[in-house]
Amino acid sequence: MRRRRSLVLSVVAGLVATVGVAWGALPAYAAGPTATFVKTADWGTGWEGKYTITNGGTGTLNGWSVAFDLPAGTTMGSYWDALLTSSGQRHTFTNRSWNGTVAPGASVSFGFLATGSGSPANCTLNGAACGGSSTPTTPPTTAPPTTPPTDPPATGLPKHFLTGYWHNFDNPAVELRLRDVPAEYDLIAVAFAEATSTPGAVTFGIDPGLSASVGGYTNADFAADVRTVKARGKKVILSVGGETGRVAVNDAASATAFSNSVYSLIQQYGFDGVDIDLENGLNPTYMAQALRSLRSRVGAGLIITMAPQTIDMQSPSVSYFKLALDIRDILTVVHTQFYNSGSMLGCDQSFAYAQGTVNFMTALACLQLEAGLRPEQVALGLPAGPGAAGGGIVAPSLVNQALDCLARGTSCGSFRPPRTYPGIRGAMTWSINWDVSNGNNFARTVRPHLSTLP
Repeated sequence: MRRRRSLVLSVVAGLVATVGVAWGALPAYAAGPTATFVKTADWGTGWEGKYTITNGGTGTLNGWSVAFDLPAGTTMGSYWDALLTSSGQRHTFTNRSWNGTVAPGASVSFGFLATGSGSPANCTLNGAACGGSSTPTTPPTTAPPTTPPTDPPATGLPKHFLTGYWHNFDNPAVELRLRDVPAEYDLIAVAFAEATSTPGAVTFGIDPGLSASVGGYTNADFAADVRTVKARGKKVILSVGGETGRVAVNDAASATAFSNSVYSLIQQYGFDGVDIDLENGLNPTYMAQALRSLRSRVGAGLIITMAPQTIDMQSPSVSYFKLALDIRDILTVVHTQFYNSGSMLGCDQSFAYAQGTVNFMTALACLQLEAGLRPEQVALGLPAGPGAAGGGIVAPSLVNQALDCLARGTSCGSFRPPRTYPGIRGAMTWSINWDVSNGNNFARTVRPHLSTLP
């Protein structure tokens, strides 16, 4: 069976590269709900802030809205775990669907980045005074680091890494056992888990065609290969969907079935996480519910990646992008498929950039970086070479140029991002098998370059 991924990438607004050391500030006690602010990092030209909403009352808090002013000359950057509306220097953050209910004694938080000096003032929580400290009371104990923080989940992945998809099927590309994946790949996404007759549930087993092509390969052989690859320091995740995938998580029952089935496969094979590659649509509310349930069972080390088409990332209101933002606190990386998409608008909204160019990769990555995803949650997804995609194939050297443009502001084309993103996470390719078919040129060119990024 021959499979191809149909692909297309995306757009959006608001994130600066971050660096960080925690500042300490003790919240003032007050009865009823309070919102307390601290700066969690400050690097001179900008800072990262965090508000914690604590319900000190006796009744459940159903929904919250925190509003404050930033001083003139200070601009809002990216944000997470809340929705934002702004009017001049007045910014209002409201809860997302999953963190609006706060039980007595419980708390939730949201964060944001700002460029400039100063701190929030005139804070209100649901129209009343926030009741918490508006400025940090303790200076940082060490100077801000020169590198951005890693992703919040403790995934064990490198600061910059290369992802590749491994075929669990046979097609014109070279067939491989998992243990024969080239060493350059840090994260291996096994393609794909398949839908079952139970809505939301997925299953996985070695494809008979692949087994025949490599001279016999059983589920037990594959599980042993997962252990072998992980012993080499690599991570292995299970990709759900693909071009022909029909996994549907559209209600609470199917969300539970998804979580249960993926958890069972993680236990059976030793996967480190899951990749969401649903090219035929998804429900962000219930998929987020499923992924949060899965993470609660696996723990903070669970790797969660997403591989949307470009068309699925055109704005934060589109389902795929909404999912990425809604699970931003547990999301590892989004490697949008920058191919099979035709020309697309970039974050400057000025030109339709042609796929297969440095401009296309940087302008479309900028959309995600300027709309709420942190740099360490964004990677560039490209085909491995001839045969891997119908359009958007680029020389691996151009991928390196795009990474340099985003991380350093060098080697850009005519499009220049509004800022640099030193934490840009890396690159993904479809696929490992196609890369091996083309002499492993993609991995051998891009992976060493990732080690040179800031």
